Amino acid sequence: MEAYRDQYATLFHNGRKVAVIGISVDADTTLANWARESDFPIVFASDIGSVVGKMYGAFDAKNNVDNRSLFVVAPDGHIAYVTQPFKVLAPAAYADLGHAIDKVTPPAAPAASGN
Repeated sequence: MEAYRDQYATLFHNGRKVAVIGISVDADTTLANWARESDFPIVFASDIGSVVGKMYGAFDAKNNVDNRSLFVVAPDGHIAYVTQPFKVLAPAAYADLGHAIDKVTPPAAPAASGN
């Protein structure tokens, strides 16, 4: 998650038209404390019981945990990109994620210079 935090401005256009939600099976109080202490600019949600993980196919029944799935949901609500598991240590994974986000929320065009 630290890589998301550290690349937030670039990957998620500083949150412009992008909502980032980290969903974990951890308790909400644990997530809130961790997010505050680590200065995360994203929202965390607790999925105790893996209800959301099961709905999205992110639940590993063999090990009884959610895997590190990543979904990009387009503004129209459809899932535009999925990677399971997300490879947090692979730079190419962040490049792919950035391209997927740019497809659904292109960066703002630079302001025209008034010469």
